[in-house]
Amino acid sequence: MVKQLSWKVGGQQGEGIDSAGEILSSALNRKGYYLYGYRHFSSRIKGGHSNTKIRISINPIRSISDELDILVAFDQETIDLNAHELIQDGVILADAKFNPTVPEGVNARLLVVPFTKIAEEIGMAQMKNMVAVGASTALLGIDADSFKEVIEERFARKGQKVVDRNMEAITRGAEYVRSEVGNSFTQFRLESSDGKKRLYMIGNDAVALGAIAAGARLMAAYPITPSSEIMEYLIKKLPEFGGTVVQTEDEIAAITMTIGANYGGVRALTASAGPGLSLMTEAIGLAGMTETPAVIINTQRGGPSTGLPTKQEQSDLLAMLYSTHGEIPKIVIAPSTAEECFYDTIQAFNLAEEYQCPVIVLTDLALALGKQTVEPLDYDRIQIRRGKLVGWDEELPKLENSELFPRYEFTEDGISRRVLPGKKNGLHHVTGVEHDQTGRPSENPVNRKKMMEKRLSKLKNGIDFDTPVYLDAAHEDADLLIVGFCSTRGTIHEAKERLEAEGLKVNHAHIRQLLPFPSDIMLEQMKKAKKVLVVENNATGQLTNLIKMNIGMAEKLVHFGKYDGNPFLPSEIYKQCKELLVHGHI
Repeated sequence: MVKQLSWKVGGQQGEGIDSAGEILSSALNRKGYYLYGYRHFSSRIKGGHSNTKIRISINPIRSISDELDILVAFDQETIDLNAHELIQDGVILADAKFNPTVPEGVNARLLVVPFTKIAEEIGMAQMKNMVAVGASTALLGIDADSFKEVIEERFARKGQKVVDRNMEAITRGAEYVRSEVGNSFTQFRLESSDGKKRLYMIGNDAVALGAIAAGARLMAAYPITPSSEIMEYLIKKLPEFGGTVVQTEDEIAAITMTIGANYGGVRALTASAGPGLSLMTEAIGLAGMTETPAVIINTQRGGPSTGLPTKQEQSDLLAMLYSTHGEIPKIVIAPSTAEECFYDTIQAFNLAEEYQCPVIVLTDLALALGKQTVEPLDYDRIQIRRGKLVGWDEELPKLENSELFPRYEFTEDGISRRVLPGKKNGLHHVTGVEHDQTGRPSENPVNRKKMMEKRLSKLKNGIDFDTPVYLDAAHEDADLLIVGFCSTRGTIHEAKERLEAEGLKVNHAHIRQLLPFPSDIMLEQMKKAKKVLVVENNATGQLTNLIKMNIGMAEKLVHFGKYDGNPFLPSEIYKQCKELLVHGHI
């Protein structure tokens, strides 16, 4: 029996690839296994190769695996593209319909199963994916009854007949494979899990749930991969809490509507990807100039232009920090797990109101769409902090002789009292041009200088963010410090474990607060290491250059980039670290 394994299903987009992976992993999640799934799909509705890879373990896991134990193939292309990942004596479960063959050099066992034929006998060829799930359970040693609850929930609205047919497909797939391999084939039998209940979710769903928990009641957005699931989740759930989702005509409308709602006192957000954020940059400057809270989610994907809409990249970093024309206070935070997506989104709303500025939550495709096990969320950790928002019952001094409320009053910390529209004696002017303390336009040089300094001083003493840098750094004199951000955290951790098992002293710093940059923390960690390897999914070393800009130590820094549209594998980071440590260069 095994403690963990990796399973992949592939075929043409539209053949039920996602459903097969979703149903298998959902059932295993309910049995208490830890899971990490990643989808490879094309930017089209139907056609083109698609696959879903799922790692299954009795212990916590945070990344996809280097290798593959079981490959389920609906066409020969799936075998040709993915069989090289299989371990020695791995298994290919292939549909008999296409007369499968194993590529030269691949030492794997081929089990030909009539997925399509069995599905047609049951009454629907599309159910071949459920036959494949059943075939897989026979190898994993999982009883078909484990899928009843998941199948009923997924297909109940289509009627009991559909539920029964899908269960029959799973059962017959399992029976066929057992008849072929017998009960003695135990190579991939999973050890029993602990049976505990855990969540299994993508980062986008965690962001959306965090927004609800934070008190958000409006989302304005335009659909774009890979952020659309945030919108889809909130369309279903937000009305239950008195909120709504507005699908705008474009991203410019989305961000301006978000700013308007926040100005009116409603916690609101928008979510997009790189192309959408490019359209939002002018309005983000408006939020900074008017000191209006705004929460923006950017799910990075391959660029530039349309780029690789459905592939992994981390190339929006510097754009999120510096793209707005002019200079404004801005906060950029980067969760690295689904749990952090939930908690960080809540913090983003608090930070936006406390510092009265735009807050960008930066994720990437692998985190946004990768599905992973999440421990039960702790709702007692949730705090709602609204900063210097004047309460509706609080009395303000009466305004005399056409006076206005000093909405942008100069203060020691740069943050002024904020009032909502309609507040008695809170009347003030709001404009995107430079203004005085009441909001009236002003081009006075002295006022301009003071206003710029007021806004920019908000963040000079840092921000109240719980974990600017995630540290796994026990060594005071490390051979190597590995640095990353967003979804690479689990992959780096796994590579670090392999290096430490060989006696190397390796620290890991994952940057979660990108602006203001946590210079003090990173400087301390970099001083402890002989070399620093910065792991990032981009070609130009954006995080590497950000570290140089804020800290220096360029002679220690080595950039390790990957920009082919795929996430890092643990083995890739491990090999690069070994090369750096052994030969001193990459």
